Amino acid sequence: MGIARNLFDEMPERNYFSWNTMIEGYMNSGDKGTSLRFFDMMPERDGYSWNVVVSGFAKAGELSVARRLFNAMPEKDVVTMNSLLHGYILNGYAEEALRLFKELKLSADAITLTTVLKACAELEALKCGKQIHAQILIGGVECDSKMNSSLVNVYAKCGDLRMASYMLEQIGEPDDHSLSTLISGYANCGRVNESRRLFDRKSNRCVILWNSMISGYIANNMKFEALVLFNEMRNETREDSRTLAAVINSCIGLGFLETGKQMHCHACKFGLVDDIVVASTLLDMYSKCGSPMEACKLFSEVESYDTILLNSMIKVYFSCGRIDDAKRLFERIENKSLISWNSMTNGFSQNGCPVETLEYFSQMHKLDLPTDEVSLSSVISACASISSLELGEQVFARATIVGLDSDQIVSSSLIDLYCKCGSVEHGRRVFDTMVKSDEVPWNSMISGYATNGHGFEAIDLFNKMSVAGIRPTQITFMVVLTACNYCGLVEEGRQLFETMKLDHGFVPDKEHFSCMVDLLARAGYVEEAIDLVEEMPFDADASMWSSVLRGCVANGYKAMGKKVAEKIIELEPDNSVAYVQLSAIFATSGDWESSALVRKLMRENNVTKNPGSSWADC
Repeated sequence: MGIARNLFDEMPERNYFSWNTMIEGYMNSGDKGTSLRFFDMMPERDGYSWNVVVSGFAKAGELSVARRLFNAMPEKDVVTMNSLLHGYILNGYAEEALRLFKELKLSADAITLTTVLKACAELEALKCGKQIHAQILIGGVECDSKMNSSLVNVYAKCGDLRMASYMLEQIGEPDDHSLSTLISGYANCGRVNESRRLFDRKSNRCVILWNSMISGYIANNMKFEALVLFNEMRNETREDSRTLAAVINSCIGLGFLETGKQMHCHACKFGLVDDIVVASTLLDMYSKCGSPMEACKLFSEVESYDTILLNSMIKVYFSCGRIDDAKRLFERIENKSLISWNSMTNGFSQNGCPVETLEYFSQMHKLDLPTDEVSLSSVISACASISSLELGEQVFARATIVGLDSDQIVSSSLIDLYCKCGSVEHGRRVFDTMVKSDEVPWNSMISGYATNGHGFEAIDLFNKMSVAGIRPTQITFMVVLTACNYCGLVEEGRQLFETMKLDHGFVPDKEHFSCMVDLLARAGYVEEAIDLVEEMPFDADASMWSSVLRGCVANGYKAMGKKVAEKIIELEPDNSVAYVQLSAIFATSGDWESSALVRKLMRENNVTKNPGSSWADC
């Protein structure tokens, strides 16, 4: 631009063309400030001058400047209006685009109408979309493929699939975008077979169509089918960042960590690992599939961050208990979104830090930030963990004010609050009156029965859950097995453990085995508990062996208890409970010498017995 500027300065006379050339040149080179200064210095401006600056600032996302310039135009024209409309939609302000279109009432051309239809689709504003369609027909506007595609998009996104199909037929050879929109529309309405029929009728499918069909399967909880389709896709075309993000999400839902790692390799191979969406999804996968260290390693290798990625990493840090790291990362975010704050309140709540949850929620309130179901449920859960029924009900009152009292997540948290405060009947009343579309409220109520010692009620509700057509998850089995454990329901626990494997195809994880081992050991089935420990597909930790040891001591299995205590000391040399129990076993057997040797070994290894305490000491 330097040479152009010198030539411009040397011109004896300047006309519209020379001024506009400089304004446009600076704008295209990214120097919007100089472009605007030249625009301000221009003696007289034409429509092209105004359009260059309005369009430039709109495309750059500086919409307030673009709108100010547009408002200052002495005579507004449709070309400049189209530039501003496009800028609004491009930057996620579809509602503002519609408002501008309605306010101006300028004579709209085909570009205007196509752009406004995009806004209708984004907002799922079917009524407005139909009005624009009517305007097109009455005004005799020629419908080209772009406009027809926009109409398909509006009707499909608004769920009017009959009209969407009709408009698709009006296009001689439908473009990939129109077909993709209709595929997504059918899938969003649960009509996956019709989505697949449309998908299969197209040959040489582009990545957009594959992505729509894969996403459609995922939206309908057909994650395995999504993975199968992805394998087919790789024989026809190459995946992009959206494909990988969708497939990684399928791996999360199915718990397929190894497949997810393969997707990570694909991302590295095709240079997509630095894509913000792919990186965020990979972080989420490693976190939810029990590999937080892999997530931390990935985060250290990512070259660029945005708020979405940092929010994902905050969740990872909380998932592995690195609370201080999560705090530091939160402070690094310049423009903290509601998701950022929710990541903190939810993370604190899940890590047993109710005070911090309440503190951050209080800060949100002071900053006049909106609250949603995530923040409200986190705070109600925090109130439940400190058994503050009054405070929890106050928070729920706020949920009622903002219209979230019927939200399933918030109501499930309220059930948890009542049950943890001992008001199981109130929890059940909330449960009976709420809409239960998935397993979350069922899990909350079953867990509430478990923590209050109502084992049979928990099992009864579990059975009703299946009758209601809600598929139990691994968490569901965890809470109902916990109910059996608390109430000593051994036979029921055995049946549920087998049902989990045989009828539902779940592979029990360490927590399920721990619960069953504790149940059996408490009830005196110590040998069966040990058999279960030894047949597990993973190594037992000291905590699991401690359950067996308690069963041995309580039921008089001294010889077995001695071996188990020695096993615990081998795993955790500083485990004071194992030393004390082993010493007690020797003492009750009359072997005082061995008992004294164990005590001596404790002193030599600097192992101290944890002091007992009671609520009277507090």
